Formats: sequence, C-alpha cells, structure tokens
Amino acid sequence: MKIEPFSGVGEQAKYIPALAKVNPDRFGMCLCSVDGNSYAIKDADVRFSIQSISKVFALAMCLSVKGEALWSRVGKEPSGTAFNSLVQLEAEHGMPRNPFMNAGALVLADIILTSFADPENDFLSFVRALCGSGDLEYDIEVARSERETGYLNAAIANLLKYHGTIECDVERVLHFYFLICSLEMSCRELAAAFLAFANHNIKFEYSGITLTSSQVKRMNALMQTCGFYDEAGEFSYLVGLPGKSGVGGGIAAIYPLRYSVAVWSPRLNGKGNSVMGMKALEFLTTETEESIF
Repeated sequence: MKIEPFSGVGEQAKYIPALAKVNPDRFGMCLCSVDGNSYAIKDADVRFSIQSISKVFALAMCLSVKGEALWSRVGKEPSGTAFNSLVQLEAEHGMPRNPFMNAGALVLADIILTSFADPENDFLSFVRALCGSGDLEYDIEVARSERETGYLNAAIANLLKYHGTIECDVERVLHFYFLICSLEMSCRELAAAFLAFANHNIKFEYSGITLTSSQVKRMNALMQTCGFYDEAGEFSYLVGLPGKSGVGGGIAAIYPLRYSVAVWSPRLNGKGNSVMGMKALEFLTTETEESIF
C-alpha cells in the first residue's frame, strides 16, 4: 500500500486524555465481503475506542423504535460545520442538523434511554450481535475521561434541554453518550458489524433490533452525506463510499451489496478524521477502480 508517507502526519485526539495515551502509529484494516470472505492486515484485531462510529449503531436502534417519527427530533442534512458545533445548533433553535453530529447523537442517546428498559446492556447486546463478538465492553476509563473534559458536549446537551429536544436529565444523557462512544472494537469486528448495513438484501434483525431494507439504504445515504462532518464532501470525492469516522482513529465504510471495510490509525487531521485511514480507503477504491459512483 502507498500510505507510508502519511504515517507521521497528524496526532491522536489529545483533548481526550485517555485517547492521548494511545500509540499513534498503530494501523489495522479489515475487509469483509458479502459472500463470506474476509481480509485483514497489521493491527486488525487490536481493539480501540470507536467513538463516533457508535452513532451508526445508535441510529439503527432509534430507527427501529421510532421509524419516520425520528426525523421530527433530528434532521437529515449535511452540517458543513464541525462535529461539535454549538453555533449552528443555537441558530437552528435546538434542532440538530443530522444524527451524526454530537448534538444529533445526544438526541439519539436520549431516545434510547426513553425507549429501552436497559439501555446500556441493550446497546451492547445489539453491537455484539452485529459483529458476533460476545465479549465487547465499554472502556470506562475513556468514558470517564471524556466526561471530565467534555465541557462543550455538556453545553450542547444543556442547549438541547433548553429547547426541549431531549427529555432525560442532562447528566444521564451525557453519561450514556460518552459510554457508547467508549465502546472498544477491532477493525475485524467493525467490518463484521457493518456488513449488516452493506447487505440490505439480507433481513436486518439483531438482538431485537429490526430494520427494513429501505431503512438500511437510507442509513447508507446519511453515512455518505453526513458521516464525516465538514469533510463529508472530501471523503465522497476521494473515496466514494458511505462511511462513518470516529476520533479514536477508526473509519468504517461499505460498498452496498459488495463489502464492508474498517480501518484504524489514531493520527487525525484537522477535521478529526484518520489521516492514514482516509488514505487507505482512497487507495482501496482507486486501485480497484470501484466506488458507488
């Protein structure tokens, strides 16, 4: 692969103390095809904090219980702003632009808290079922680290509460939000989990969460347009796959009806996306001469 020149570019998410401790030079990648094959390299089996990739799983749970009514609480449009923008949320009167911004994901967390009897375990059981790994766990140290320094997210949650966009206590929403972001998965497990979103011809039913084929395809559309915040256009231009990034350095993407792929490299660019991860996926679609376009 031709990504070595980028191996020293960027740095890990040092504003989250627990993530600042991660070895920035790790790299792993795994691709799973819908016909049952998988291909992995380097640190593909090392677990890391998936951070905002968890928002895809949260969205699936919320769509399962709320259906189209979900969009009365959160929008479907690209943001064009940073993932933790407070200014846009204030200008739009507490209505998050999309479910993959922090504001939108806090609304998802609130919906899960009010819709499931045991939210923490229900979320974990769902992701375990998706990837087939029964021992996935939250990283409590990372969740605690994020809460102790998450002043901007706390401000976002309070603004949402002010506008009536969330129902639960602000601290309860923040606790659950940081917890699901702390979930640890490997590239192999992420690729396996995202295979369910890649193959909408197979019935989506995992741990009581069910989605229609149409809902899965619409989730793919949201990943394409909103999965990389204010770099979604760049990712579409360079890679051409629906996907979702996280500040832990992970990226999960899909080629509908072909494969799912996950890559991890902790060094981030200025937009909060993995430098090596984006380059690896760019080379994947360039060398294969295949993207969704």
